[in-house]
Amino acid sequence: MKAFITGITGFVGSHLADYLLELEGIEVHGLTRWRSPKENIINIVDDINLHHGDLEDFSSLFKILDKVRPDFIFHLAAQSYVPYSFDVPASTLSVNVIGTCNLLESIKLLKDRDGYNPIIHICSSSEVYGQVGEEDIPIRENCPFKPASPYAVSKTGEDMLGWQYFTSFGLKTIRTRMFTHTGPKRGDVFVVSAFAKQIAKIEAGLQEPVIKVGNLDSVRTFADVRDTVKAYWLLVNKCPAGEVYNIGGNITMTIKEMLDKLISISTRDDLIVEVDKSLLRPSDVTLQIPCVDKFKEATGWEPTIDFDITLLDTLNFWRDWWNKNK
Repeated sequence: MKAFITGITGFVGSHLADYLLELEGIEVHGLTRWRSPKENIINIVDDINLHHGDLEDFSSLFKILDKVRPDFIFHLAAQSYVPYSFDVPASTLSVNVIGTCNLLESIKLLKDRDGYNPIIHICSSSEVYGQVGEEDIPIRENCPFKPASPYAVSKTGEDMLGWQYFTSFGLKTIRTRMFTHTGPKRGDVFVVSAFAKQIAKIEAGLQEPVIKVGNLDSVRTFADVRDTVKAYWLLVNKCPAGEVYNIGGNITMTIKEMLDKLISISTRDDLIVEVDKSLLRPSDVTLQIPCVDKFKEATGWEPTIDFDITLLDTLNFWRDWWNKNK
């Protein structure tokens, strides 16, 4: 059985590859560009099959999929940094919307030619819901879209493309709207990892004891990435094509409360928190609490990793990184 991961060198993609390799009989393939950093997959690079291509290049996708013929496709690759999308909106839309269209169109043409029709996980985002009112909490799958950033707009387009290729052409797409997830290997521009990296740098004596932060009042429900990838595997094995599911953790708190937890496990007792205006977004989504009943009923999935472990593992990841890069 073959699994194909777009974005395999990224945060979630690398964790998914790790998990799939632990299972019996799964051959792991991934889409990568020649210049993509391989740090996240260095431990498994000899155990997976990498294919050079690009979401914005239709022909490369078509040729790879025609050759590999995966049973499952996990479409995780994206321009996923929300603040950056305000700086490069056209590029964000191109990668996330046109790239998804190229992927789905490749599969459609193969299906038309010889019946190839894999299960396709379309990884949308909770950001499609935008800023919701308290009356919409917890957020359900039928909550209206109110995207508040170019990234969220692009994910709305990606989400709807997944639906359209199912209804129009019979592609076996299943969409997820994942809420906040984090853990070791997370990029340092994302909030938990950004704070953990700064704390580890301070502990290593490489930074003054000041943690730069943005908006600390936002409310998030957190999940561990290692629970997330288990959810994605259950998704493609247990959920019917055409459906959409919220997925999220079971720990809800403000960003400030999360930061306080990180500070409490630091080896330093002199940390100062300082707001950096450059970290504030032009428009922000400050309330994200999901209802994940639909997904749990379909799969039986439950998050199992305690959030304190997630935070410690993330902090230790950056401690190790600074020790190697002093």
